[in-house]
Amino acid sequence: MIETSKCMLTEVQNSDYEEVRKLYFDEKVRKFLGGIVSNERYNSSFYNMITSDKNSFYWVVRLKNNSEFIGLVSLDKHHDGFSTEISYQFMPQYWGYGYAEEVIKRIINYAFDELNIKELVAETQSANRASCKLLKKLGMSLRQTVTRFGEKQHIFGIAKSTF
Repeated sequence: MIETSKCMLTEVQNSDYEEVRKLYFDEKVRKFLGGIVSNERYNSSFYNMITSDKNSFYWVVRLKNNSEFIGLVSLDKHHDGFSTEISYQFMPQYWGYGYAEEVIKRIINYAFDELNIKELVAETQSANRASCKLLKKLGMSLRQTVTRFGEKQHIFGIAKSTF
């Protein structure tokens, strides 16, 4: 388990299926993530989370004070095939309270200090201003803009040496 001052992160388990599913079927969460997914796609994604190899990490995020599920964060291979990407989704009712910043900062530290990863990237739609703002606040810088999934995407990065 990984902890922050307000949250606890545990590896995704079969018992998390329904809670994680809420993220994939929430219009607000999925607005900048390609929209709500099909049941088949979700089942495949969830299966990949719980059977991921040693180079991929998926954690459910819960509040420490009441164990309420608030989101999902991961470290996995980026689309480029060689970078490690940090990804995150949080339930809308928990946006704006600093949970994402706290959790992502902790996972960046974990990646650099525990996993000895030298650099991380994060990809978000350029239209997702809140996510872009968060990544900049965490010290990530815009590295590249690409069109993927039919939308303009910003790829942010941060090196261990500058964090």
